[in-house]
Amino acid sequence: MAKNEEKTNVMRVLEQKKVPYVPYHIPLDTAVSGEEMARLMNQDPEQVFKTLVTVGKTRNHYVFVIPVGLELDLRKAAKAVGEKSIEMIPQKELLPLTGYIHGGCSPIGMKKFFTTTIDRHAGAFQSIIFSAGKVGFQVEVSLLDLAKVIRYQTADVTADSAGV
Repeated sequence: MAKNEEKTNVMRVLEQKKVPYVPYHIPLDTAVSGEEMARLMNQDPEQVFKTLVTVGKTRNHYVFVIPVGLELDLRKAAKAVGEKSIEMIPQKELLPLTGYIHGGCSPIGMKKFFTTTIDRHAGAFQSIIFSAGKVGFQVEVSLLDLAKVIRYQTADVTADSAGV
């Protein structure tokens, strides 16, 4: 990485833990869809993941990391974390809760650690790409190395894409 290239807190955390990563930076003024980001980076959209924050019936918060082209199945997600039901948090609550804005939310470096589940599709890849904590910044990290930085489980939490 060039010395003058901007680093995010996520990148600093990865370096502090000595976790290898590949940085991506696409200069953007506003957030774009995950599919658009994958296209701009010339990456397989199935390997690019988005970070979603939810709240359960118990009022506990949960983080789900899923492929950008898929939807979170709220029933499967609730079951994966042992809740009766979960729902997405309102967008206005994202920044005060996590420290991240929409389009720049990362599972690494949130204000507080929340139970994190990565969709089973991640297992098909040596590494996955996700937000580096700022709009336009992404990092590619292996799941093995990601486990050195955050605790997570994997589960089937996305809607079936049959008929797509």
